Amino acid sequence: MVLNYIWIAFFLVAFVVAVIQTVFFGNLTIWTDIMNASFSSAKTAFEISLGLTGVLSLWLGLMKIGEKGGVIAFFSRLISPLFCRLFPDLPKDHPALGSIFMNVSANMLGLDNAATPLGLKAMQEMQELNPRKDTASNPMIMFLVLNTTGLTLVPLSVMVYRAQMGAANPSDVFLPILIATYCSTIAGLIAVCLKQRINIFDKVISLSLLGLTATIALIIWFFWGMPQEKVSLYSAFGANLLLFSIIIGFITAGLIKKINIYDAFIEGAKEGFKTAITIIPYLVAMLVAIAIFRASGAMDVIISGITRFVNWCGIDSGFVGALPTALMKPLSGSGARGMMVDAMSTFGADSFVARVASTIQGSTDTTFYILAVYFGSVGIRNTRYAAGYGLFADAIGIIAAIFTAYLFFGNS
Repeated sequence: MVLNYIWIAFFLVAFVVAVIQTVFFGNLTIWTDIMNASFSSAKTAFEISLGLTGVLSLWLGLMKIGEKGGVIAFFSRLISPLFCRLFPDLPKDHPALGSIFMNVSANMLGLDNAATPLGLKAMQEMQELNPRKDTASNPMIMFLVLNTTGLTLVPLSVMVYRAQMGAANPSDVFLPILIATYCSTIAGLIAVCLKQRINIFDKVISLSLLGLTATIALIIWFFWGMPQEKVSLYSAFGANLLLFSIIIGFITAGLIKKINIYDAFIEGAKEGFKTAITIIPYLVAMLVAIAIFRASGAMDVIISGITRFVNWCGIDSGFVGALPTALMKPLSGSGARGMMVDAMSTFGADSFVARVASTIQGSTDTTFYILAVYFGSVGIRNTRYAAGYGLFADAIGIIAAIFTAYLFFGNS
């Protein structure tokens, strides 16, 4: 519902701004610019979606190998001790825990299409234990906030879009996104633990948090003060080494399990084609609306106003062009993705603004969409404090994304 109003607002605001430009400034060509932008962006949206087909098929095929090879199950067992403590109201052997583990594992590997059905299954299983069927339980809220923070080890979709838009090194945002999404997840996790009175000083929880923190701190220490060209070089090296190691790990696991690796890959790759086709109407809708909004001059008015305010505060305003992605992120995944693509198209895929927008896009997930889909699937009307805590984590992630982009890329 919120996205519906936002989408309509893009058109209505663009129309009002265009009328003002025509009446008060005599700009008669604005209407041609608007219509040309709509046609061009619709074509761009289709081309992007079509170009995604190959990469999505590749990675979903590889993920199917990993799933049948037991890699996803391995991740589930690995995080089981931690999650049993984060969801104390769930019985230790309840099937909801298995679905939660699988959902989080899929999210960490950047597989949104696989994570969502597992998440819906987890919600249904938690609803069976919920004494108040119209009100979110504590485990549900913890699960939803962890989903909205979007901890991702492999930000596949962001890198794919950067590749489609012509970035020289699509994976250069890998480590910045890792740091930003970590900050979002830690903030949301600690906040909910305090609210639900879960002991964050429990040995397993504290050691897990310390381990994650130490890893991120080590990454920051390694890159701090390093020349920009070396930061990009080592960031790309680490990202691509990890990505290829994951591929080899999936294939190795398939060999050990003696599965038909090729058939498993084909099975998963077919899902990639279906996914790419599915996103076409959503991408067309958002890119056309954004293009019209920008062509009318409305986006320039907003950005220039924010830029003047930021400059007045004595802060570098290089990141301001990426703020539309940040503002849209909690509301709509497709909308934020459209804003990110628009930033890359307008400023260049390797511009500072585009890199900030990409980092923001990978730092958190879409809070209101997740709340609507997950809670709606089990008939929850009273979501209690889930939205507030999810938005708090979003804000932390976005702020961390901006600071991290400056750390890795400067204002180039």
